[in-house]
Amino acid sequence: MVLSISSSEEIVHDISRQALPSGLRPTAADRPGIAQPVPERDIPQQPWRTMALIVTVLVILFTSLWEWRMRTLELIPGDLGANHDAWAELRRQVDKRDVPVVIIGDSRILFDTDLDRVTQLTGVRPLQLAIAGGSGLPILENVADDPHFKGLAIVGMAETAYFDTQFAVVRPQKALALSHWESPSKRASFLIERFISTGFAMLDDNYQLSTLVFRLDHDSRPGVIGPHDDVWKAQETAAGGQTWLWRRLEHDRRMSEHFRKVWHMFFTPKPLDDKSIEGILVRTKIAVDKIRARGGDVVFVRPPSAPDLRVIEDKHLPRAKGWDALLTYTHTNGIHFDDLPAAQNLTLPESSHLSRACATVFTDAYIRSLADQTALLHPRPNSAPQLSTRNCVQPSAAGLN
Repeated sequence: MVLSISSSEEIVHDISRQALPSGLRPTAADRPGIAQPVPERDIPQQPWRTMALIVTVLVILFTSLWEWRMRTLELIPGDLGANHDAWAELRRQVDKRDVPVVIIGDSRILFDTDLDRVTQLTGVRPLQLAIAGGSGLPILENVADDPHFKGLAIVGMAETAYFDTQFAVVRPQKALALSHWESPSKRASFLIERFISTGFAMLDDNYQLSTLVFRLDHDSRPGVIGPHDDVWKAQETAAGGQTWLWRRLEHDRRMSEHFRKVWHMFFTPKPLDDKSIEGILVRTKIAVDKIRARGGDVVFVRPPSAPDLRVIEDKHLPRAKGWDALLTYTHTNGIHFDDLPAAQNLTLPESSHLSRACATVFTDAYIRSLADQTALLHPRPNSAPQLSTRNCVQPSAAGLN
C-alpha cells in the first residue's frame, strides 16, 4: 500500500516536472491527492501609467465637452429642479421655527412668486411649499394639522390642479411622506448631489443622456402618449425654494410651443361635477378653520393664465363654481388676477407661467393687495416703489403670449 502511494507521488512528481506549452499550467487532474492552488495570471508588461493618463485626459475632456454643451442649452449649476428632498427640507422648518408666512399651491404660484420681492415689501421671507404639478390642498391640510403653524398660508390655485383628486395629489403625497421620514442613504445622496451640483450644470435630471434618448420616442402609435409629448424641463430652483420658469422658455419658441401642446393635452375641458366640487370646498373649509383656530389665516391667489388655456379652464370649472364658491364657502379673502389691474397683459411664454421679470411684477401686485385683506401681512413703510407691466413686458416677448 505504501509502495502504491509512493508510486503515485512519484508519478505526480514526474508529471509536474514535465514542460507544458506556454500559457498552460498543471490542473487538478495532473495532481491527484493534492489541493488545487489559487489560480494565478501573469500581468503583462504594459505602459500602465501612460494608459491611465490617457484615460484620465479623455474622461476630463468628454466631461468638459458635455458640461459645455449643457451650459449652451442654458442649464445652470446649482439648479435643484423639481426635487422632493429639497421640498421636504423646507417643510421640516415649520416644525423647527415660527414660520410667519407659507406659500402653498401648484407650479403657477411657485414660478410666479418672487420671494425677494415679498421680503422687500413686507420684511418677511415666505416659506415656499408649492409643488409643480401638484394640488395645494393636500399641503394645506397637512399644514392645518400641524400645531406648530400659526401664521399666514397663501394658497395659489389653478383650478385644474386644486380641484383634481387623482393626478395632482400624487406629487404632494410623495413629498409629504418624504418630509416625515427620509432614509439615511437617501438623505446622504441628496446632500452629496446638492454639493456637487453647485459646480456642474450637466447633473440636471431632465438632461441626462438616458432621459434625452428616452424622449426620442415620438409616439408613433395612434392614441399613445409617449415621453416625447410629456413635460420637459420647466423650472429653475435655487436654494431656499426660489423657483422660476426656466429662462430658455422665455425666448425658445420651439420649447414654448412644446409646452403649449402639452398643456392642451393635459388640461381637460370636461366639466367638473358638483359632487367633486363640494368635496373640495368642504375639505378646504376644514383646513382653513383649523389654522384660524390657532390664530393663523388663509388667503387665496389665482395667478394668470393665457386666453388659450383660460377657455379650457373655464369650461372645466367656471369661476363662479370654483373660485367664487371657494371664497364664499370658506369665508376667506383672495386675489384673482382678473381683478388685479397690474396683473393684466403680462408675459406668459408658454401660456401657463409668467416670465421671470413679470413674476416679480405680479408678486408686487398681489402682495400689496393681500396686505389690505389680512392682518398677518404688513407692508413696510417706504418700501420699494410699485411695479407695473412696463417693468417686464418687452416688445420681443409680445409674440410669445
